[in-house]
Amino acid sequence: MTTKTTKSVLSLESINSNVIEAEYAVRGEIVQIAQKLAKELEMGATLPFQKLVWCNIGNPQILGQKPVTYFRQVLSLCEYPELLSVPEVEKLFPTDVLSRARQLLEQIPGGVGAYSESAGAFVVRKLVAEAIARRDRHPCNPEEIYMTDGASPAVHYMMDLLIRDGRNDAVMVPIPQYPLYSATLTLYGGKLVPYMLNESCGWSLDVQHLRQQLHTAREQGLCVRGMVVINPGNPTGQCLSLQNQEDILVFCKEESLVLIADEVYQANIYDDKKEFFSFKKVVCDMGLLNEVPLVSLHSISKGFVGECGRRGGYMAVTGFPESVTEQILKLASINLCPNISGQICCALMMNPPQEGEPSFELYEKEKNVILGSLKRRAELLVSALNKLEGVSCNAAEGALYAFPRITLPQKAIDVAKSLGKSPDWLYCRDLLQQYGIVVVPGSGFGQADGTFHFRTTFLPSETDIGLVVDNLTSFHTKFMVQYGGIRNTNGTHHLNGCSDS
Repeated sequence: MTTKTTKSVLSLESINSNVIEAEYAVRGEIVQIAQKLAKELEMGATLPFQKLVWCNIGNPQILGQKPVTYFRQVLSLCEYPELLSVPEVEKLFPTDVLSRARQLLEQIPGGVGAYSESAGAFVVRKLVAEAIARRDRHPCNPEEIYMTDGASPAVHYMMDLLIRDGRNDAVMVPIPQYPLYSATLTLYGGKLVPYMLNESCGWSLDVQHLRQQLHTAREQGLCVRGMVVINPGNPTGQCLSLQNQEDILVFCKEESLVLIADEVYQANIYDDKKEFFSFKKVVCDMGLLNEVPLVSLHSISKGFVGECGRRGGYMAVTGFPESVTEQILKLASINLCPNISGQICCALMMNPPQEGEPSFELYEKEKNVILGSLKRRAELLVSALNKLEGVSCNAAEGALYAFPRITLPQKAIDVAKSLGKSPDWLYCRDLLQQYGIVVVPGSGFGQADGTFHFRTTFLPSETDIGLVVDNLTSFHTKFMVQYGGIRNTNGTHHLNGCSDS
């Protein structure tokens, strides 16, 4: 008897083509290869390395960063309120932790297990708004705040809101970029209009180039709706000058663009000459608050907090008409609400212990230890990269990444092309297979034609980062020998400092 094979109702041809076309390099093919190798190690396989070092993504706690005590203490009481009734609780927790937990539990109906309002629990939005007002020295209305499960849902909301069917809608995105933006644009049927950051000038932004790119896009029939700015930069680590920010806001005003400001790395600034200013502060200082539609994003995943898996964040929306913000609330309502633990952690991030409170000293110590260590690791990694043949890397002024440019031998380029891959993919794959270090090809972030890069975090601990540097140096030397080295120095790129444009 033969078994009749039934044809599946699903195939690649029958599902949404936008899903197939969307790419997210941070967890792309290199990471999939790494996951297979991780399973082989778990099964006892003998590989050239004993463990994988996950430098592909800004995921601090998987690489050993300790959680901030104050956050975890308040969260533990919110997760298990019965602890507040234990007679010994005041011996276990500082009084400011107890008062914050009680405030949150009293004002979040049902606690962490119940739905909140779709935009987020009001007490959380109020705390976040008060913190933004203190930071920027301008008022902030809690109704401007939409809590989200990390910053990523906010990007989905904005792309869903701005990209219309069959209208050739587009958004300007920096190149190199965080691939969330290109992926969501593809998912929602939009077009990406690239604007190049100037690597030779510290990944600076040229407003005249913005105008040229916008003009070209419009000549091609695209309707450009908005502009994305990542500050500090991902994967590039640069911090925008105040002049750059002002120029961007004038540009968006003149060209009627929505500005999406990704500011999730605002606490990660390592250059003492640089300072973070939120776009909300700058637009208020310029008197343009109601003239430039602005969406500001923040997250508990980055900074020194590193609570990636807890999924907490917010977007602050200003300069939008009420009829449009009602539609944003509708999008949030479709998802019911963001998770409560993430909301609480976000409120805590924005409202840490203050001087004079019992938790302040330990909180400041933990924060400074983490940020100081990140700065040292960034400097060590960038210095080591710049010593390698054919490699140049701008200083990591902020964020959690280095994005070195690599000049590759022609033989390596040819081998990669024969595989149908980018040459920096070959470099990253070989690094993974030989030393277990997981980094992401620059081609996944976008890069100038004819250039090759990779993105790596500097999140491995200070104990491990030295080993990463040693192994990367050893690998690079072998790779250059294997593929014949650089036969002339014309292709080697030297980075020069430039003044802010």
